[in-house]
Amino acid sequence: MDIFYFCDMLKVTKIFRFETAHAIHGYEGLCKNIHGHSYILHVTVGIPSQIDEYLPGTGFIIDFKELKKIINEAVVKPWDHALLLSEEFLAHHPDLRKMDNLHIWKVEPSVENMIIYIKNKIIDKFPKEITLCKLKLYETSDSYAEL
Repeated sequence: MDIFYFCDMLKVTKIFRFETAHAIHGYEGLCKNIHGHSYILHVTVGIPSQIDEYLPGTGFIIDFKELKKIINEAVVKPWDHALLLSEEFLAHHPDLRKMDNLHIWKVEPSVENMIIYIKNKIIDKFPKEITLCKLKLYETSDSYAEL
């Protein structure tokens, strides 16, 4: 007999893609230099649910168009083809402050710090009944940070 275990949340995920460059000050590897990634962001939201009860109305947790609008405005549009650099990096490379697409960070823009930033930027953008359940940010096809 098969037994299925479900959490008490009904969830949906939308995937976003954007191109962003960064550099990590104080790192001794290649990432100390400005370089870019094709980031892939998975955003999962949910609501408490009994798995045998259907959702009323449209049957949506959230309209994917609404989720897309929230993430595009908060993350994708500002970061797509942008350069994320720390104040410390810029202290050593002051000429880069002239870049039009520059976003200056107080901390190093590692994938770990980027996902924390994303969480903080979007956590209060959802209707109150919707919970941000999971974020996964791929920096490369086989490397990611997850919250």
